Amino acid sequence: MQIKDILSEIEKFAPLPYQEKYDNCGLQTGDASREATGALLTLDVTEAVVDEAIAQNLNLVIAHHPLIFSGLKSLTGRNYVERTLLKAIRNDIAIYAAHTNLDNMQQGVNHKIAERLGLQHTKVLVPAGDNLYKLYTYVPEDAAAGVLDALFAAGAGHIGAYSECSFGVKGRGSFRPSKQSNPVIGTAGGPRETPEEIKVEVIVPRHLRGAVLAALKQQHPYEEVAYELVRLENENQTIGAGMIGTLAQPMPAGEFLHFLKTQMKTACIRHTGLHVPAISKVAVCGGSGSFLLPDALRQQADIFITGDFKYHQFFDAEGRIIIADIGHYESEQFTIEIFSEIIKKKFPNFALLFTKLNTNPVNYFF
Repeated sequence: MQIKDILSEIEKFAPLPYQEKYDNCGLQTGDASREATGALLTLDVTEAVVDEAIAQNLNLVIAHHPLIFSGLKSLTGRNYVERTLLKAIRNDIAIYAAHTNLDNMQQGVNHKIAERLGLQHTKVLVPAGDNLYKLYTYVPEDAAAGVLDALFAAGAGHIGAYSECSFGVKGRGSFRPSKQSNPVIGTAGGPRETPEEIKVEVIVPRHLRGAVLAALKQQHPYEEVAYELVRLENENQTIGAGMIGTLAQPMPAGEFLHFLKTQMKTACIRHTGLHVPAISKVAVCGGSGSFLLPDALRQQADIFITGDFKYHQFFDAEGRIIIADIGHYESEQFTIEIFSEIIKKKFPNFALLFTKLNTNPVNYFF
């Protein structure tokens, strides 16, 4: 199979349009049309990681963090980014990153943290807006089922945990075929027709607009398909930042921190005072999540787990919540398991290796 076949599965799970504006997800270097010899899964891409891929005869490195975050004006090997890119290019190794698009998926990075902590009844902490559309179209009654099937197959009609959602209203349309038309109902140049139709309504996610409209036009019996596509302000409950859930049983704060340290395999936890006696409601965010503290407070979480909190930001807890900073790398280190699950589901025999390297640039002295 080709490299692009592997990457396509990742992008079905975490579409690139859902990355943050500052991010740079996708194929960073390499030829996606080359045959894939295997993939090395890693959190970060370094020269040592590329060396590892070379040693294992793997021509694809899949990372969570992009190697290239901003534009390069030269490629001379003056820093680790340029040296890593040069080594990958010279050895025909493709580098791919799925970062904030994977963060923002309901089953993505934050779900993996929640899974390790045994959280139940999880939901996105801050659902994203401006990524849903409503499609309205008008279909003869006897063709409505076929059109709906086509729309659902293209990805329309999902609302939270429900699929194939739609609404239909019976009515009577009207049109007059011109002499140049090729009508399904009536005759070219004939009188006005007033057929009974169903107005069909379905939700369409932003990244599937093109596929859904193509399916509509392919399946709809009319020569000219009447439809409206309207952007919605509704939040998409399956896409967004952070995650919140509950423990099966409340735990004393100190006991929970010990549990957290063990489950997340972190060397230490920086935290605020244990003013909350028992932990039940837990908010999490992989990577740098301090911006979500107000949302964790608003949803009355007992503890907020993330990385990269600054000194003065710890004061913002104000005794109302425990902030637990477990480290950036530590909060995202299990992300490579997501890549493995995505790829193995479609290509169970494809060669996948987890990096044996610890790419965390932060060290701890005990």
